[in-house]
Amino acid sequence: MRNTDQIHNTKEDIFNILRLLSSGENLSQRDVSMHLGFSLGKTNYLLKSLMRKDLIKIKNLIFGDNKAKKIKYFLTKKGLKEKINLTYHFLQIKEIEYNFIKSEWNALADHEHN
Repeated sequence: MRNTDQIHNTKEDIFNILRLLSSGENLSQRDVSMHLGFSLGKTNYLLKSLMRKDLIKIKNLIFGDNKAKKIKYFLTKKGLKEKINLTYHFLQIKEIEYNFIKSEWNALADHEHN
């Protein structure tokens, strides 16, 4: 895989995590992993990376025996801005892809009519 493909995939993974975490649900790492189809190790790595970049924070929810049973991840202001930027980025990519496919479709339709 080319380096630019890896960067695009990582951006997309981060975007998907930020979208999921902005839902407000109390999700464990395992929940995030299952929702997005990532391995638990990849999920752990990405969540820690997002915390280091101050895009997300965590809050332990304690239930009995003073043990954290669930963790709530939430977006920081910086994380919300990043989600907005990534949303815009991926919308631009999808628009380019749509226009390209539409022009191919029109070319095929024109060729069929001639």
